[in-house]
Amino acid sequence: MSGPAPTVAATRVAVRRALAAADLGSAPVLVACSGGADSLALLAAAVFEARQRPWPVVGVTVDHALRDDSSEVATRVVGQMAALGADETAAIRVSVTAEGQGLEAAARQARYAVLEEIAERFGSTTVLLGHTRDDQAETVLLGLARGSGARALAGMRREYGVFLRPFLGVTREQTEAACREQGIEWWTDPANADPRFTRTRVRDVVLPTLEAELGPGVGAALARTADQLRQDVEHLDALAAAAHDSLDRPLPVTDLAALPAAVRTRVLRLAALAAGARDAELFHEHVLALDALVTDWHGQGAVDLPGHVRGTRVDGALVFVPG
Repeated sequence: MSGPAPTVAATRVAVRRALAAADLGSAPVLVACSGGADSLALLAAAVFEARQRPWPVVGVTVDHALRDDSSEVATRVVGQMAALGADETAAIRVSVTAEGQGLEAAARQARYAVLEEIAERFGSTTVLLGHTRDDQAETVLLGLARGSGARALAGMRREYGVFLRPFLGVTREQTEAACREQGIEWWTDPANADPRFTRTRVRDVVLPTLEAELGPGVGAALARTADQLRQDVEHLDALAAAAHDSLDRPLPVTDLAALPAAVRTRVLRLAALAAGARDAELFHEHVLALDALVTDWHGQGAVDLPGHVRGTRVDGALVFVPG
């Protein structure tokens, strides 16, 4: 008796490995499902892996209400999730307000917030996301183009909080093939082909051009770069968190200046976030300006940060005040 098609097997193995280290018990596993090939292949794999395990699978689709037919799409996805064997399904409508950030970032923030809320409601500690190796390559390239530093080049984390990304080693081509092999029809969001979005241009123009000019494997190399950098970034982040917690308040400039630059800038970022700066809009330029208050002090004024917060130097200490 032959086994599943190689692409189907790849999705199942990826989910199996991702969940093997998780302490699930009998708590449900949530799968975020947009109706695209990646998330439907993820849901199908999760259902398969749950057959002889005590945890139920809950399929969740988030309606961002950004299209006239969004509720129609959500209803269709709910039906697909049920047909694929999800034990429970949920469709959640969110309000997306792009205040001071792009629409994509606002939608992502709203989506993750409601997924965490739903996970808590179901008593789950695990939410599976369907990002693929292609998504990882695009993320790394975007970070490189923006000069966003090592954190961006390290790409998306395989796990953080309640979220797991089992498919970061699986390609988009594999998830689509897995859907075809299982007779799963997927929906393609028209926004994915909208050239107004930077990620769309990276996906449809930039990466194919790089592959054509530099040879195949650029996407895989970018994703591999993220994996190689991730451990370094997480180690530096841990050192910064420990340093941030150990410093007096307000933050003494002499103590900050004594830290290695890679740790100090991370401490400054943590301090700004703790003071209320908005994470999605706190850029490297803001952190460098704060660092100048420590390492290049010549009486300059306060640094305005996103979130109506200002960082300033007062009596040899770095303090944050309402902006």
